[in-house]
Amino acid sequence: MDKLLHSVYLDEEKCLGCTTCLKNCPTGAIRVRGGKARINESKCIDCGECIRICPHQAKKAKTDPLSMIRDYKYTVAIPAPTILGQFKTSYSISRILSAIKALGFDEVVEVAYGAEVVGRALKYEYHAKRYPKPLISSACPAVVKLIQVRFPELTDNICRLKSPMALTARLVRNRLRDQTDLKNKDIGIFFITPCAAKATMVNNPQTGEADQYDHIDGAIAIKDIFSDISGILNDCNPLEGIHNSTPEAFSWALSGGESEYLKNKNVLHVDGIQNVINVLEEIECGKLDTIEFFEGLACIGGCVGGCLTVENNYVAKMYIQERAKKLKQESIVHMEEEYVKDIYNTGMMHIKERILPRTPEPLDADINKAIEKMKQIEVLESKLPGLDCGSCGAPGCRALAEDIVTGKAKEIDCIFVLKDRVLELSQLTNELLQVEHPTGKTSE
Repeated sequence: MDKLLHSVYLDEEKCLGCTTCLKNCPTGAIRVRGGKARINESKCIDCGECIRICPHQAKKAKTDPLSMIRDYKYTVAIPAPTILGQFKTSYSISRILSAIKALGFDEVVEVAYGAEVVGRALKYEYHAKRYPKPLISSACPAVVKLIQVRFPELTDNICRLKSPMALTARLVRNRLRDQTDLKNKDIGIFFITPCAAKATMVNNPQTGEADQYDHIDGAIAIKDIFSDISGILNDCNPLEGIHNSTPEAFSWALSGGESEYLKNKNVLHVDGIQNVINVLEEIECGKLDTIEFFEGLACIGGCVGGCLTVENNYVAKMYIQERAKKLKQESIVHMEEEYVKDIYNTGMMHIKERILPRTPEPLDADINKAIEKMKQIEVLESKLPGLDCGSCGAPGCRALAEDIVTGKAKEIDCIFVLKDRVLELSQLTNELLQVEHPTGKTSE
């Protein structure tokens, strides 16, 4: 199995071992051992749920600093559409993008531009008949990883069109190489990210993912440059022509933004990782066989709810909807269908390798021993109380049984088992005292 690298990490000094993250991790990737949380890398999907709910800010995400742009001769910022929801609508889109450029970038290209291309191409991919139904969006990397980990039978349903940020970077790099004398190593393209999952994809792509993200050189968190942008918003002059996305395209920041491109199809869009899990369970069981396209986003509200954003996700949603409503009335941006079709036909939009299930960490390298350990887990689980209280440091009794068999925990880590053992020991001690002193009197 490939070594997995993640953006999400633990600040041990801040962790108090409160088990809040353990109870909310959608893949059961967290344990609390020795009073500190521990992340199982083979199960982590970088959804950022633990970052969102940790009351002590002990979970964080590794992203790139703005200073990294100094390593390149020519730099391009490709901000996620979510950035437009971080500022009041009194600031124009052009002003926001111009402020980002003023941070030291040579150019700013909206990821919403790539979203428009991918969204328009979605109908071609849908009619290509390559997938079992429903076709599942690949836009949210946390949901893709969730399917690989928890719903492996649905990996063939995942759309193999590249994400908007991956396509945007590819189009920008191709243009710069064709129209300038810049060498590939001189060009630095930086994604302004709302979430940890996308930061992981940029900096630590796994096998089969490099083709998507090798055109992006870094991921900078929105929250890390928000104050810098805010500080120059009022003073910078909006640049002409810097904004070139449609309201439909930057609405990808919201749940349902992608689904809007499949008109007259039976689509379902869901946000919030637990809600996505509930729907995927029904799809896996065949209960939603009338759904033709499923858009699942890990964060509440969509990307506006990402753990690396600043503004409240509901307020951010309102700002984006207001901007979209205004721009729809103006209708100043248009993309030719032939342009989209030409890009689609080149194949550059497609993920080259199949999206495969993620192999779980084996119980044992020896298959026979692994089967024996599985039997032991079943026996142990039946002996545990089944309350899934988390007091043992594992998310549930099944997880604790697995940890015991693999040598990562002990039966007495369960407080109910410990209580029974202490009670048994107390009764045994009392019985021994009674045997030694049947009259109940101590010897002189």
